[in-house]
Amino acid sequence: MGILDLTRRQRLGFFFVLTFVVSWAAWPFTTGSPVLFTFGPLVAALAVIGLTEGPPGYRDLVSRLLRWRIGWWWVVAAGTPLAVLAVASLADVALWGAPVPDLATVGWGALAATAALRLVNPGDGPAGEEPGWRGYAQPRMQAVASPLGATALLGVFAALWHLPLILAGSLSLVALPVTFAITFVYAWLFNRTGGSLLATLVFHVLQGTVGYQVLGFTGIDAERMDLVTGALWVALAVAVVAVDRQVWRTAPRTAVSDPVPAHA
Repeated sequence: MGILDLTRRQRLGFFFVLTFVVSWAAWPFTTGSPVLFTFGPLVAALAVIGLTEGPPGYRDLVSRLLRWRIGWWWVVAAGTPLAVLAVASLADVALWGAPVPDLATVGWGALAATAALRLVNPGDGPAGEEPGWRGYAQPRMQAVASPLGATALLGVFAALWHLPLILAGSLSLVALPVTFAITFVYAWLFNRTGGSLLATLVFHVLQGTVGYQVLGFTGIDAERMDLVTGALWVALAVAVVAVDRQVWRTAPRTAVSDPVPAHA
């Protein structure tokens, strides 16, 4: 009971610790290609909810996942990743002479199937991460801190979570600041849609599925796209913080979870 009481009092701390323990579990025992269990945030959220909140916590998580009535914000959720990719591609072609992508050669059917699978596959990044980062942590952190402070701290955790991939060379070092920055874009979308986990999940799926590799960028052009898209995400994060200041002061009630465990 002492452990349970401590978990209930420090549920966010336990969530982050468990997220890293589960996600990095295989890292010390592997060589070469890194192993990052991307379902770590989901497993941690489900476990901590079970220990601290029970059914009310699960209902809160599921309700966010089913929150689809967000109006024109669907255009933002689905269109922003595609717009960032389009602008970066145009810049790479116009400013640095990269080959113009041949959209006719893209396997759009296979791409759509991949995106649909990633929406429901907890072993993949979006469905493994979003229920933890946005579905669980963000609304509970916003119950005890401003959205700006909560997002800044969450961005640090989300960036460091990718460390095994960076040290193994699967991700470039630029992924650290970009991940930190894009966390603000996710938080902005989450709060502006009233705490819709579904919106951030769709955003994450499209961001990760429709990348510059799909458009055929290779070699130095691909490396440049990595930098250009990263710079655009950082610029967008700065813009949403600077322009939409109200959303960073107080989160909407629907994007905040009760900080007191249901059966503490």
